[in-house]
Amino acid sequence: MQAHAIVFGFDRATDEKSLRLFLECFTDKKLLDALLPRLHDDEINATVDFLTGIMHKHLSEKEYHSLFLAD
Repeated sequence: MQAHAIVFGFDRATDEKSLRLFLECFTDKKLLDALLPRLHDDEINATVDFLTGIMHKHLSEKEYHSLFLAD
């Protein structure tokens, strides 16, 4: 799936594939190097809070440590 194929709303499988690709594109080093210095402190905090909340809601503590923290 290419970045131009990111689409949402057709079905769950396509949404999951699109979200995976979207997040992979979002974490590209060049994009982050350009974007991060432009974010306001409240945007950084909101992003961290949102992502941490998603992990807290859907991962066990063991999964969080093994998958996210790579403990």
